[in-house]
Amino acid sequence: MMLNYKHLSFIFFFVIGMSEGFSQFRFSNEIGVVLGPVAFQSDFGERKDFETNAGNTSFGVGIVHYMNFTFLRSYNSRSRSSFFNQHFKVRNELSFSKIKLNHFGKWVDEARQSENAERLRRHSGSAQNINIGSQLEYFPLSIREFEAINFSFMPYVSLGLQYTVFSPTVETTYGNGSINDPDNFYQPWVQATDPNFIEDSFLFDGSASTISVVGSVGTRYKLTTLSDLVFDLKWQYFFDDRIDGLDHNLRSNKSNDWLVWLNVGYIIYLDNN
Repeated sequence: MMLNYKHLSFIFFFVIGMSEGFSQFRFSNEIGVVLGPVAFQSDFGERKDFETNAGNTSFGVGIVHYMNFTFLRSYNSRSRSSFFNQHFKVRNELSFSKIKLNHFGKWVDEARQSENAERLRRHSGSAQNINIGSQLEYFPLSIREFEAINFSFMPYVSLGLQYTVFSPTVETTYGNGSINDPDNFYQPWVQATDPNFIEDSFLFDGSASTISVVGSVGTRYKLTTLSDLVFDLKWQYFFDDRIDGLDHNLRSNKSNDWLVWLNVGYIIYLDNN
């Protein structure tokens, strides 16, 4: 994936601004790596179709950083801020995923011998995403009690925003194989495109950016005093429908692209003294 100067500038100022915003607080740091399978829900295939959900999957990888407020020198168990210190962390994340996309479901069943069915079978693509952002994680149990290894599992939920740079690819082996020839693609998409607006194409083969909302449920498992395993199920909804390179105007296109990411990670604690 190619990042232009606009994207790099945004990421740079995002990280600098985030660091400046929390510079007035004292916190300890945790860093780690997460990875796992990603299931992409897009305009490829049929929504709620098991074959589509199982077929359009890949793996993602991320670098995570946590702001842990339980080691504040000013911490006081009787202070008003103690609830936040005991139950919240800020998670910053930089992640990457690339998912190969194909059509699945009844519309590409081998029993269908129409040209449109063949167009769908020959159409493929990929969704490539770089994400950077933050989530606020809430732990119902005491963070300090978990760090003292008074129990092994520490469940949590989280919510946040990410800035996403996406660069999909579009491919077809139908006809002359050109993605610029509308005859090579599913004709209802072509017919639903407004001929007066050339830029309103149902295909997108370029690079752009958007905002996405992310939510997670998961748990930590205490390995040692200074290391955890994390098991995380993340949902990410993009405020754009071109993440997969396909944005047709049929009524079946009811929502933007989104994905589900099940990952496992390893976290280590820093600056705990």
